[in-house]
Amino acid sequence: MAIAIYPGSFDPVHHGHVRIVETAAKIFDQLVVVAMQNREKKGFLSLEKRQKLLESAFGHLDNVIADSSTGLVVDVAKELNADTIVKGLRSSADFEIEMQMAQTNKKVSLINTVFIPTDPEYSYISSRFIREIASAGGDVSELVPKSVSELLKED
Repeated sequence: MAIAIYPGSFDPVHHGHVRIVETAAKIFDQLVVVAMQNREKKGFLSLEKRQKLLESAFGHLDNVIADSSTGLVVDVAKELNADTIVKGLRSSADFEIEMQMAQTNKKVSLINTVFIPTDPEYSYISSRFIREIASAGGDVSELVPKSVSELLKED
């Protein structure tokens, strides 16, 4: 059974993330989407809220599980018996950063990384911009799943 993890801060999850998950779910037998706590960033949404939003965003996919962690990606992958890390790419700038992480992860854990390019219609979407718009009371409903949009309106 091919198990992969798709780690990210998902703060919040958006349509670009959803498309990456839908693509990866067709490739792997099981995909675990893991909301990670980045030690260098203060989270916009709690880790628990992000995991719940992942559960609601991917409930339509039978082979996708949502999880969360404060640990290292390679440790989470080992705990889940995953042999692949999935990363989405929007641009060449993403590639540079993700390639360096993939090579480091491979060196310390022997776990491979697979890159999935974001569909062009979602390549401009960034969680950072969504947080900025939502914080100012703006409408992000075209950028995120409905459950995320509703939660952001409440906060």
